[in-house]
Amino acid sequence: GHIGELLVRLFAHWQLDKQTYRRLHNVTLNTPDGTTQIDHVFLSPYGIFVLETKNMSGWIFGSEKQAQWTQQIYKQRFKFQNPLRQNYKHTQALESTLQVPPDTVHSVIVFVGGSTFKTDMPANVTYGGGCADYILSFTQPVFSDAQVQALLQRLQTGRMAPTRATHDQHVQHLKERSNPQATRKCPQCGSALVLRTAKSGAEIGSQFWGCSTYPKCRVMQKL
Repeated sequence: GHIGELLVRLFAHWQLDKQTYRRLHNVTLNTPDGTTQIDHVFLSPYGIFVLETKNMSGWIFGSEKQAQWTQQIYKQRFKFQNPLRQNYKHTQALESTLQVPPDTVHSVIVFVGGSTFKTDMPANVTYGGGCADYILSFTQPVFSDAQVQALLQRLQTGRMAPTRATHDQHVQHLKERSNPQATRKCPQCGSALVLRTAKSGAEIGSQFWGCSTYPKCRVMQKL
């Protein structure tokens, strides 16, 4: 992971003007259900770009709407979370921290490490330096230079300190969220999530996590 993030930093250094695209790395933000950690954030007059890095080899299969994608190495297959969904939480946290419109924040997924896409991918899912090409495709200004500087300062203030302790705290939150016995919090309102069973529809009989304040809050999460 660290190697992949370093490569993306190098691509950005070579291809994106650092005065136009102001950047922060390993940004950890508080969320209602714990913390979320963003690999890279680029702030520019043309929008805010949130980069999730995947250092993977083999063949990659996936689509925008699938909950999980597949990595195949020879005859072995491995499932991993759809990185677009993973990065959606990052963009939501960033929008909340910076108080900016959703259409100014753009999700970008960057694969490095010799992987090959075996299915069609959205334009914002790229190989290596292709992330810079995607970012540079946005040419309509949405922020002034002064606004970009103000957003940068707000993010520097609003992020958690980039220390080992912050990283360890974030890892602990991830372990708690993956533990089915641990108390879960709603990512939207912060209330407890409770285990429910679908009573109708295509998923009838299946279990899911739902907000305890339903119907006031309708957040649902798959097991």
